[in-house]
Amino acid sequence: MKKPYPILEDVLITDVAAEGKALARVNDMVVFVPYVVPGDVVDIQLTKKKKSYGEGRAIRFKEYSKVREVPFCQHFGVCGGCKWQNLPYFEQIRYKQQQVWDNLTRLAKIELPEISPILGSAKTQFYRNKLEFTFSDKAWLTSEQMSLPDEEKQHEALGFHIPGMFDKVLHIDKCYLQDDLSNQIRNTLYSFCKEKGISFYNLRTREGIMRNIIVRNSVTTGEWMLIVVFAQPEETVIKAVMQHLAEKFPQITSLLYIVNQKCNDTISDQEVHIYRGKDYMIETMENLQFKVGPKSFYQTNTLQAYELYKVAREFADLKGDELVYDLYTGTGTIANFVAGRCKKVIGIEYVPEAIEDAKVNAELNKLSNTLFYAGDMKDILNQQFINEHGRPDVIITDPPRAGMHEDVIKTILFAAPERIVYVSCNPATQARDLQLLDPAYKVIAIQPVDMFPHTQHVENVVKLCRNEFK
Repeated sequence: MKKPYPILEDVLITDVAAEGKALARVNDMVVFVPYVVPGDVVDIQLTKKKKSYGEGRAIRFKEYSKVREVPFCQHFGVCGGCKWQNLPYFEQIRYKQQQVWDNLTRLAKIELPEISPILGSAKTQFYRNKLEFTFSDKAWLTSEQMSLPDEEKQHEALGFHIPGMFDKVLHIDKCYLQDDLSNQIRNTLYSFCKEKGISFYNLRTREGIMRNIIVRNSVTTGEWMLIVVFAQPEETVIKAVMQHLAEKFPQITSLLYIVNQKCNDTISDQEVHIYRGKDYMIETMENLQFKVGPKSFYQTNTLQAYELYKVAREFADLKGDELVYDLYTGTGTIANFVAGRCKKVIGIEYVPEAIEDAKVNAELNKLSNTLFYAGDMKDILNQQFINEHGRPDVIITDPPRAGMHEDVIKTILFAAPERIVYVSCNPATQARDLQLLDPAYKVIAIQPVDMFPHTQHVENVVKLCRNEFK
């Protein structure tokens, strides 16, 4: 039998770390601990121990930090989301600012200007426009719930996956991420299915009817979309569930359903059925409209996305006669957002469905100066593409967390735009890419933006100028 790891006593938590954890130093070892804040003094049960670092959990609090905040959500510490609720918001964004600085200085190792103060989110609760919830016939129970008599235990759940456990779902009573109508819809549906004996999905055996729901809302127009995902084509159940929702929630303008009999939850290849209303919502940004369908990508913090895009547009410094390339364009939100201030925008994106959305949005806004291409960035954006479409004056790039492929960076260097605007959701990979661009480009402005309050995630926008243009 493996010997248990030791308990570390009276440990002072000194800083925040990656993945929403905090850290302490015990002798020569760094210890990562979740759900504590700098200034806490705790006893730590080690759960993993390597040569130079360990991981653990706080089992006793000896002293609470002066900056600690009382978490507002009853599910804090269990569901795995919003890990920084115990930090005041001004402290959260201070650490995010520091995270950007640490990554860019430690990893990029290039000359940098002063970083502008982070743009905090005006809303820190109910700020998301999309949430997904999972049905399960095997609810994850907290230690308090486990101690209840069997007849009082909750066996079904409609909520979030427990981190790292695909088949464990925590039932959610109230979530503070999306407008409260989302909670009402979810709880009403849960109660109806329980009352009618409609089976919840088993994530291991893949039995049961109720599988997932996706709740989307438009912050700017007040529209609501609900997608109910059934695991089996049980027409009687589908009709009963959808009719109940239609009667209870007239606010839902797009009431849709999917029958997904696959092993995974992705809906990109699934047929969407309209039960009531239309199959899209409209979001607005300035004088632009964006059509958001059940499979569309749209930044999940609508109000803060506007602030992010304003920074990107400002950094692009458009005068009206530029050719702009928008790399990783998604549904073309940034491309359409800047199109009115330049001669032409060419957007490139890996997902074909996203490009179709981008074209629809350009048409919706009567923009005739946009072109969109679908395909792998490193395959499409090459020297032949540049020669055919022209050298861009400005490149805006908003890659996924992994950053840009080295071939893409080589093509950007070949294209030699005057300015590059690099929007990133991962300052670490952004720093790596900035180092590769450094021989030809100088960073002249840095603006962090907080899109996700109560989490460790931070967006960062960097403006680069070609050396002879700086």
